[in-house]
Amino acid sequence: MTENFDRIIERRGTGSVKWDAMDGSGLPMWVSDVDFAAPPAVLAALHQRADHGVFGYSTRNQAYDDALLAWFAGRHNLTLDSQWICCVEGVVPGLALLLQMLSQPGDGVVIQGPYYGSFAKIITLNGRALLENPLIEDPQFGYRMDLNQLEQLFQRHRPPLMILCNPHNPTGRCWSADELTRLLALCERYDVTLLSDEIWADLLLPGNRFTSVLHLDSRWHPRIIAATAPSKTFGLSSLRLSNFLIPDATLRQRFLQRLDAHGLDVFNAMSLTASTAALRHGAGWLDELLAYLAENRRWFCKQAAQHLPWARITPAQGTYLLWVDCRALGLDDDTLKQRITEQAGIIPSMGASFGPTGQGFIRLNLGCPRRYLEQALAGLRQIQPA
Repeated sequence: MTENFDRIIERRGTGSVKWDAMDGSGLPMWVSDVDFAAPPAVLAALHQRADHGVFGYSTRNQAYDDALLAWFAGRHNLTLDSQWICCVEGVVPGLALLLQMLSQPGDGVVIQGPYYGSFAKIITLNGRALLENPLIEDPQFGYRMDLNQLEQLFQRHRPPLMILCNPHNPTGRCWSADELTRLLALCERYDVTLLSDEIWADLLLPGNRFTSVLHLDSRWHPRIIAATAPSKTFGLSSLRLSNFLIPDATLRQRFLQRLDAHGLDVFNAMSLTASTAALRHGAGWLDELLAYLAENRRWFCKQAAQHLPWARITPAQGTYLLWVDCRALGLDDDTLKQRITEQAGIIPSMGASFGPTGQGFIRLNLGCPRRYLEQALAGLRQIQPA
């Protein structure tokens, strides 16, 4: 199989958040979905399911569970128990339900900045206090956790919950087993439940590996919940289906009751079909995608080093996101946004949307055909320090 990831697919007019939500005046490099067609096996399965013609109520079936278990065993050397699997239409909605279940209004919830904006949204809109533990910039790995500061937060505020992003959005940092173990030791000491968003787990750069909280010792099981989904891996963001992997039976039963209380007990037939086909037959396609994304990153970083002296690219181990330090331009965030959109002609995710530690940065999406990267680079070359 050889997938043509260079192929341009027109997405305007399809209801695409990435392409249709803006005014069309720039190249969208913001929303983290890819501009590639889904794997052929997924498209074939969807066509077959559509041809069946009946779309009654659907439930998660054994075929999906078997495909998910086989995927984690083969891809990540991780053995899961099928009883751990709880499915929700989307990681963020599931995290919001867990936040409601495991904390009370006014409680603090810890996230690490720069942080995914939807984490902040579900925390604050549910009446919880956002407690930021800023990551520390690291020249070798990009970022590292500030565990001393985290312990002080735990001591001072006694939060019941922390949301972890692994691999981390927007920086691309994959947390090591040692880092995760030290984090969980703090969670145990201060009675914090860790919600680990692992949606980017499959999207690794060459030579790197992913460590889930579920790879670690079972002693941590009473206080960990891992969230995954095929959406980032296979470009299925609008076919929403996520997995909340909950080893602890008491936590799991509480969550299932919460889903039942919200009427979330049936599933989209097309989401199940697409996800099952992707997990069963998408490994070869993903390998080709990862090679293409790695070359996109290599090419862009090389060009940036030659032509964008003001841009510092953050080292990463995973994702198809590029976290770019633009502080050398000496611009405030409003002016930076204006220069990037009007002068460079691209629409990035502005770093300020990832919290205070994102100020002066932009996030670019490399999950696109090379032609778009060439266009983006040409635009960015128009920007020069004052």
